[in-house]
Amino acid sequence: MTWRTFAFIFARGGSKGLPGKNIKLLGGIPLIAHGIRLAQAMERIERIFVSTDDAQIAAVARQFGADVIDRPAALATDTASEWLAWQHAIQHVRALGFDFDVFLSLPATSPLRSEQDVSNCIDALQDDADIVISVTPSARSPYFNMVVTNEAGLASVVLGDAALQRRQDVPPVYDITTVAYVAKPDFILAHERLFDGRVRPVVVPKERAVDIDDEFDFKVAQALLDL
Repeated sequence: MTWRTFAFIFARGGSKGLPGKNIKLLGGIPLIAHGIRLAQAMERIERIFVSTDDAQIAAVARQFGADVIDRPAALATDTASEWLAWQHAIQHVRALGFDFDVFLSLPATSPLRSEQDVSNCIDALQDDADIVISVTPSARSPYFNMVVTNEAGLASVVLGDAALQRRQDVPPVYDITTVAYVAKPDFILAHERLFDGRVRPVVVPKERAVDIDDEFDFKVAQALLDL
């Protein structure tokens, strides 16, 4: 069976860590254009939508060939859940008369992802999974390197287990990345958060999982593009 895949890029206009980052030039094109171009290069992706509350982002999205979804202001605040924006986008597209099987979110902040990374995530969405996330090996382990403090200000490891004394004995841990999220649309509409369902991870190399949140991240991404 061939599943119809629609790609979505969610881009607010009010970034505080790096103002205007979604249209800031990276490698000669706006940051958001990297995700649009990658999706356009993948034959298995039928349509590309950019959900935004910002007129400049919308203009750039249209310039690079994406359809634009007007994101309500209530879903574009610092505290608004992106999950609700996902639900809004799915409902909007269905109201236009489009039906699709695979929801693919390509956050604009991960411009170094490859087509293969995204294809691996799409392929991982099988009947036994509701949603696929991309992950990268974590630099720190909650069994050894991450601590919490109590009311007295004393520290203890996040996951303490006296039986686990060696690093090779503990399970591997991963950081969630923003390379790609792939899900069944009906799962998103029927639930309130990502981990309400069966979640399958796909490992992506660190060098392709840079998530741009501030100026430092932007410089790291530019340096890697220049290699």
